[in-house]
Amino acid sequence: MNHGIRIISLVAMTAGVTPLHQTTHAADWPAYRGPLQDGTSKEALGGVFQPKTLWETDVNNGFSSMAVADGRAYTLELANGQEVCTALDADSGARLWSTVLGDARYDGGGDAGAPDNKGGDGPRSTPAFFKDGVITLSSRMVLSRLAPDSGKKIWEIDLAKDYAAELPRWQNAASPLLFNGNVHVCGAGDNQSLLCFNALTGDLVWKTGSEDMTHASPIHASIDGVDQIIFYVHSGLVSVAPDSGKELWKQEYPFNVSTAASPVVDGNIVYCSAGYGVGAGAFEVTHDNGKWKVDAIWRKRNRLMNHWSTPVVRNGYLYGMFSFKKYGEGPIKCVRLSDGEEMWSTDGFGPGNVILAEDNLIALGDAGQLVIIEPTPDQYTEKLRLDALEGKCWSTPALADGKVYIRSTTQAKAISLTPRPVALR
Repeated sequence: MNHGIRIISLVAMTAGVTPLHQTTHAADWPAYRGPLQDGTSKEALGGVFQPKTLWETDVNNGFSSMAVADGRAYTLELANGQEVCTALDADSGARLWSTVLGDARYDGGGDAGAPDNKGGDGPRSTPAFFKDGVITLSSRMVLSRLAPDSGKKIWEIDLAKDYAAELPRWQNAASPLLFNGNVHVCGAGDNQSLLCFNALTGDLVWKTGSEDMTHASPIHASIDGVDQIIFYVHSGLVSVAPDSGKELWKQEYPFNVSTAASPVVDGNIVYCSAGYGVGAGAFEVTHDNGKWKVDAIWRKRNRLMNHWSTPVVRNGYLYGMFSFKKYGEGPIKCVRLSDGEEMWSTDGFGPGNVILAEDNLIALGDAGQLVIIEPTPDQYTEKLRLDALEGKCWSTPALADGKVYIRSTTQAKAISLTPRPVALR
């Protein structure tokens, strides 16, 4: 099937010429929140660091994170009233190409340069790399595949036009989810709000549901050995089979104004949270004789709010930014997943974001501070702190081959975290 697909070959604004391999490397960070899109990496960074800025470059306004694969870093920017996907050389920061995705209109999110760090316009979705293709989902719900070496559009699908996708307030901020060669996104059309496309061809694989979309990116999880895609929509959590879209289970959860943080899964526990008074909750999902059952474990109304900062989970504990509109002040916390008990809390991060690399929690605060923290429930312990970026940082760090790739509304940087050599005695 090819309903709604436009096979195109548009020339990008500028083109790079570096060669491209067919697959990503083990140390790549090919999508929003990493290889598994759960904020984690298997890279072992060690415990003592000698940080070095490898490059820094100016970027245009936006809150998109970076995807790093095959020697390039991809992000979205707001440039001259248009939303663009930009490729940077991952080793030097040099601009290779930028491709226009469409006009950018964000409902007036405010002044991104305001000293109080509130509001601001710009793309918030993050590209994803898959087999010689960069998948983007624009603020206006246009799904595209770009050639990594040139930025040329290979195909694009206008989800609003072709699948009746309805834009949420402030337009789309969700990133595309890649799993088993397919792209999973949420729209809002009747009987076609949950959508799955072939990542190479753009062909529709399945469509289902009549859910209202949120800003939360869908996730992949395996619960009781069953792969599933979990969408966090207006009605709550909806889990479907990746290959068919068949609904596996559904759990109601409140919605108010905006939901933007993704769910987090640890074993059989599914955690979710939102701002605007909603707060956090956790559910146990079980599977027996082909039937799914969801039981509430705990609920914290108007507490443990993840505005758009999705936490990570390690050994049964959540780590992340838990606050609502506490710009520059909100805390990073450790929360026990089994009961929602706070283990520790440290202020001064605002609505930043975290990723996890084995024994290192990498946090990027909204004021541009890069902090590496020991992920243990015992106490808050810093391993490294850098004033890394100017501008406002609502994006998520990326980690590839021992390098952290970070950006703000004005700057992008690559910082090496090579462990400091240990002196021999």
